[in-house]
Amino acid sequence: MAERQSCVWPRAVLSGALAAALAVGLGVAGAAADELDDLKQQIEDQGEQKNRIEGKIDGLETDLEFLDKDIQETAAELQDYQSRLPGARQALAEAEGRVQSAAQEVASLGQRVSAAEQTRDDLTRDLEQDQEKIDETREVIGQIATQAYKRGGVSSNLSLMLDAGEKGNLADGLDLAGQALRSQNAVLSDLSQKAATERNAEARLEAVEQEIRDLKAEAEAALAREQTARDDAAAKKREVDNLISEAASLSRQLEAKRPEIKNQIAQHEEQQQQVISNIAERQEELKREVEERRRKAEEEARRKAEAAREAREAAREAREAAERERANQEKQRQAEQAEREAADAEREAARESSSGGSSNSGSASSGSSSGWGLRSPAAAGAYLTSGFGWRPTPAGTIDYGGAGGYVHAGIDYGFGGACGRPVYAAASGEVWFAGWGGGSGNKVTVSHGVVRGSALATNYHHMSSIAVGNGQNVSKGQVIGYVGTTGNSTGCHLHFETILNGQAVNPLGLL
Repeated sequence: MAERQSCVWPRAVLSGALAAALAVGLGVAGAAADELDDLKQQIEDQGEQKNRIEGKIDGLETDLEFLDKDIQETAAELQDYQSRLPGARQALAEAEGRVQSAAQEVASLGQRVSAAEQTRDDLTRDLEQDQEKIDETREVIGQIATQAYKRGGVSSNLSLMLDAGEKGNLADGLDLAGQALRSQNAVLSDLSQKAATERNAEARLEAVEQEIRDLKAEAEAALAREQTARDDAAAKKREVDNLISEAASLSRQLEAKRPEIKNQIAQHEEQQQQVISNIAERQEELKREVEERRRKAEEEARRKAEAAREAREAAREAREAAERERANQEKQRQAEQAEREAADAEREAARESSSGGSSNSGSASSGSSSGWGLRSPAAAGAYLTSGFGWRPTPAGTIDYGGAGGYVHAGIDYGFGGACGRPVYAAASGEVWFAGWGGGSGNKVTVSHGVVRGSALATNYHHMSSIAVGNGQNVSKGQVIGYVGTTGNSTGCHLHFETILNGQAVNPLGLL
């Protein structure tokens, strides 16, 4: 029994013992492995975060191209934190759920251990009490048998115990002894039978003690899982708090720079508007020149037509005179000849009138299915990265300009991040501008004259270098520069614009 008692665990110290074992197991055996795993996970997380931020920057290059690179990176990082926050909160909720489940499992196992220990204690107590009764009965029977053998009767103590009087005779004493022996033997028989039953109880006790050992092992594992779940939940909570803190910090940084950025946007828009206004003014002048040439051509055509009419009238009068006189056939022949010449002159005047309104200096060449004569300015392999039109402020970023977005006045061609690819003139024309264009970087503007009654010009931005000069006439497909990332640009690309009658229009409608 002493051996059984030695393995009893007081319930009051069970949780402390399991927690201590867990602390030793995790703190010593798993510390190095956990540290390496954590470091590896941090490196992987940083790599994933870097890829996400780079992807955000790639998107913001087109959405916020008017911003400096550091602002784009900050805005992309803010978007990254904001996009990760819902997932982190969900992970925290799941981790807290695992903690609750683990705690419930620990509590359940604790109850089962307590119940098993109570069963063991009850079995142990019953076994000890029964053994004491057996030992006492055997001792009494031994005394009765000894007294009967030595004295032929029972002792006074036993007589009293067996209700025999002091004056009883020997026969009575022996009879009483016999009765006592029979009585105690019956008790002994019952107790022996109970002892056999209790031996089964001892086997059951061993099973209960094994169950206790198993339950305690399970409880230790459950405590370890609970602690792991709590550590994981704490880490998830720190991640959520960090995301919220970092997002708030970045938001404050961007808000602090908002006036500066708004002023930068206003300057950029003012510069762009001034450029468009200058092109519009020159295009109006070009249209006036074309109109003046058309007017002069029409006047010349009218003058020639009037001369031809007068010649025809003279020829008619000569013919009538010749007919009246019928005398001079030569005169009639000359009149007919003059009439033919007049008709030829009239046709020539008509041809000159029909060609007098056409543009010079790079009128668009034929062969374009759109009728505008433009070809793609980008080299083979380029792909469209951004379209024309209104761009709303991306979700999760700051509306720096206060208008909810801005207008992208052209289209962008990407080259897989490579600079140096050639840029071609979309059509023949005159170079109106070749040089530094502020936020547009190295820039070229080519006027293509008046096409289909409208003045047409094209702009090429962000080039690394320029291959033409102001006032130069270029032909369709001629190299005018090379792709770059100058001005307000965070990656190698070509920004291409088409200006029709002083207004930026979608190039895809003209190409």
